Amino acid sequence: MSAASAGEPGPEPTHRSWLAFLLAAAVAASLATAYVGIPRERARLPAIARYAMKVALPRWHITEPVNEVVYGTRGFDTFGETFLLLAAVVSVIVLTRRREPRRGFIGEEKAAELEQEQFDPEPGLAPSERLARRAERAEQPEGGGRHPATPDAVPLGSPAPERAQAMTVVIRTAARLAAPVLAVAGCYLVAWGYSPGGGFPAGAVIVGVILFLYAGFGYQRIKRAIQASLVEVLELVGAFAIIVVEVLGLALKGSFSANFLPLGTPQTIRSGGILQLFSGSELFEVATGLSLALFGLIAMAHDWAPDEGKQGRRR
Repeated sequence: MSAASAGEPGPEPTHRSWLAFLLAAAVAASLATAYVGIPRERARLPAIARYAMKVALPRWHITEPVNEVVYGTRGFDTFGETFLLLAAVVSVIVLTRRREPRRGFIGEEKAAELEQEQFDPEPGLAPSERLARRAERAEQPEGGGRHPATPDAVPLGSPAPERAQAMTVVIRTAARLAAPVLAVAGCYLVAWGYSPGGGFPAGAVIVGVILFLYAGFGYQRIKRAIQASLVEVLELVGAFAIIVVEVLGLALKGSFSANFLPLGTPQTIRSGGILQLFSGSELFEVATGLSLALFGLIAMAHDWAPDEGKQGRRR
């Protein structure tokens, strides 16, 4: 008797394994070629690197050539990359945004819900669906139907599955200790322009802090900080600030992204003129944009919105 006739699954079929091998070999060859072509210690610097070394300190009062290239010499490229990120965030928001509630007459929806609950609380449901909903309500903890905020709030010996939003006390303590350190590190990256960093990596660090707290404490503890109505405004403020800084260079100095501020002492926060303004504005843009995109995608797999019936009764 064959495995198929006995009801056992057969071997997993393979699909174009030769193509997968060919693609893997092409990627490996590309990586090997790039590694061999990496400039060595005594290799001649590219033209843009030599130019940055010449103008970073005398023209911008900044001792970090990479930041001078990103926000000065190649500032227009950074401007374009930042707004490409903005376009990607807008696309994610459009694809993941929840459907807007329908607006009707004042009190119409609430009156309809009350009438429906009075005469037929579960209309049109099959018996199995009614039983499933009753079982779901039975699993909800008492006191408003919310999951416990931490595992400590779950009584000892409670049956599985674990429904707490936060993780163990060890993880929560580590998050409390590490989150401020990471936040300060992100601010350091954007504030000290004479050291490697900038607004883009600083924004990624801030998003990492938010995700760290979300993983440790659950969505309910951070939802006020990442609510779309607040984060979207901050993102627009960051984008508008970048536009203003860059366009003022064109209006005052005749060149887009030109410096129009007095330069401070080298190796101070004020060194670099508009570089620090550009970098700080990008911190807001990147941190808020990535937060909107990430939590918009995460929300597709989680039901964070209250039930429609509960929304109607709270109005």
